[in-house]
Parts: sequence; C-alpha cells; structure tokens
Amino acid sequence: MSTMETQIQDWNGESVIVRKDAPTGSWIFIAVHSSTLGAATGGTRMRQYSDHTTALHDALRLAEGMTRKFAVAGFPRGGGKAVISIPEELSPDARTDLLLRYGGIIGQLGGYFYTGPDVGTTSEDMDLIARHGAPYVHSCTPACGGAGSSGAATALGVFTGIQVMCKHLFGDDSLRQRRVLVQGAGSVGTALIEHLRQAGADVIVSEIDQQVVRQLKTQPELRFVPTEKALETECDILAPCAMGGLFSAQTIPNLRCRAIVGGANNQLATTEDAIRLKQRGIAYAPDYVVNFGGAMAITGIEALGWTNDEANRQVVRTVRTALSQVLSIAEESGVSTEAAAAQLAKQRLNKHDKEQAGVVTS
Repeated sequence: MSTMETQIQDWNGESVIVRKDAPTGSWIFIAVHSSTLGAATGGTRMRQYSDHTTALHDALRLAEGMTRKFAVAGFPRGGGKAVISIPEELSPDARTDLLLRYGGIIGQLGGYFYTGPDVGTTSEDMDLIARHGAPYVHSCTPACGGAGSSGAATALGVFTGIQVMCKHLFGDDSLRQRRVLVQGAGSVGTALIEHLRQAGADVIVSEIDQQVVRQLKTQPELRFVPTEKALETECDILAPCAMGGLFSAQTIPNLRCRAIVGGANNQLATTEDAIRLKQRGIAYAPDYVVNFGGAMAITGIEALGWTNDEANRQVVRTVRTALSQVLSIAEESGVSTEAAAAQLAKQRLNKHDKEQAGVVTS
C-alpha cells in the first residue's frame, strides 16, 4: 500500500478526492472530513510542497480543523479542504488553466464541497474557479457577485479573541499598552494590526516580505522584529497569522509571551504541544476557535443573506462565546485548551447526530 493510501486509510474523515493534473504535473487533494452539520466547506490552498504526501497530510489535517471550526461556531457547515500541490511556480497562463480545470472538478461534485480562498489563492482566483465551479465557490470578487476577501472578518474574530484572552489573563479586555506581536502581515495580519493600533496596543510586527514591511513602516507607531526573532520576542500576546506548525517541542521553550491568539491554521506541530504550552503557563486560544470569522461571515453573506454588519456582529458574538467556553472548560477540567476545544466541538457534533436521530437532548 502506498504512503498516500495509508494516510487516507488511517484518516477519520469521510472521503478524499485525488486528481493528477497532467498538463502542470500538479496534484489536487479535496478532503471532506464531515458533512454532519452541512455541506463540507473549506478553502483551496495552492503552493509547492516538499512532496505530494505532505500536501495530502496538509489537506487532511486542515479539513478536520474546518469541521471543528464550524462545530465550535455552531454554524451549519461541515469540514473540508482542498490543496493543489504544484511542482514549480507556474506561468500565468498555466496557472489560469489549472484553476479552470479545478473549477470543473468542483462543479462536478455538485455541492458536496464548497470552497474559497486560502494560502496561495485569492478572490480573483475564485472568479476563475467559479466559471465552471459555481455556485459552489465563495469569496469571488464583488465584480463577479461575491463578497470578496475574508481576511477582514477573520481578523475581526482574532481581535475579539485577543480581547477575551486579555480579560481572562489581566481582568479587563482593554488592549491599551498591551504588547501584541503579529507574525505575518497578509490580509488577516494587516487588518488585525489596524484593529490593534486603533485599540491602543503596542503593536510589534514580523513579516518576511520586505515590500509589505516598507508599506507598514509608514505607520510610525509600529515596531518591527526580524522573522527569525519573532517567537523569542517578549510580548503579552503572540498572534501568528502566517503558516502553521509554529509551536513545537523545539520552539515552545523559547517563547516569551503570555498567550497565543492568532489567525494561522494548525499552529501546533502536534497535539502534545498544547500540553507543552500549558506546562509553560502560556495560554493558548486554539486557532479554529478564533479564526473562523472569515468562513462564517462570507458563507453567511453569500448563502444566508446576511448584511456585512450582521456578519460582523455574528463573528464577534460567536468568537467571544466560544473562546470563553473553551477557557472555562480547560480551567474547570484541568485540561489543555486544545483538548477543551476538541471536547466542545465533539459535543456539538454528537448533539446534532442525536437530534437528527430524534433523540431529545438537554
């Protein structure tokens, strides 16, 4: 049995669609973890990987995270994720053609999986995918009838999570003069920086793209640290908003923060790292408890008819409630916040299953 087959066999999700894109040599993995709460929904990630089995692993883990994300939020969608593993940087024409072919796959699935932007894709890319994948594509540009980027709504949820964490740690949710390090200044990180700046926080930024750094340096109140020093910089709140897998047995001993609340997916290298953070006395907001704002808002606007204001209110209310519950469960049970969040998600999935079966739950 191949490594890919073993990964899929060992996975606890529903199904995996695997396609080889012959013209580009890319591999496409669409992982549907759960459709218990509704149609599986998740972004499309496109990037180069060290090998295609790593890309598959990413898709499987991210899809499970989406299931937990929607379950914790109490939102009627299931968990899925798509990863397009490209062997090299593609020419603009080759990339466009790949996205059009991928859109055809989404269309053929007929609503089994809904998608939107993720790392390596944009709302403009969703416009291309939607040519053959509509109506199962979210976050197209407004010019194509979509709600646009989900970054602002994700950032709003993370900002709300930071407020909740400050209330938990310091007794009030004021961010004035709190040191918050934002690691990654993409669409989520940049919007988060603005929320923090307006709230009076002492904002520290770490970003690898020097063009972005130059743009941000026009705001004199921001401070900057090199990317290799970000995790070792002293701060109250560390907000990872780039790639996942940051916190591991190697990096956790060097952290100098009081808490972690960020927008990146799969921030822990392993589940054991949640225990390592707890042992170090670092409060951790599980990523899927605070970063579901984008998925929730865009889906709500495009599928449920919410206004932008209503979407923002729902994001703030839901993140505040969910993270408060997770922190309370962890404190009362003596478990890590990661375990508490998984417990909350499982409870909500089980409750839905029982209700569907006609079993009355309290």
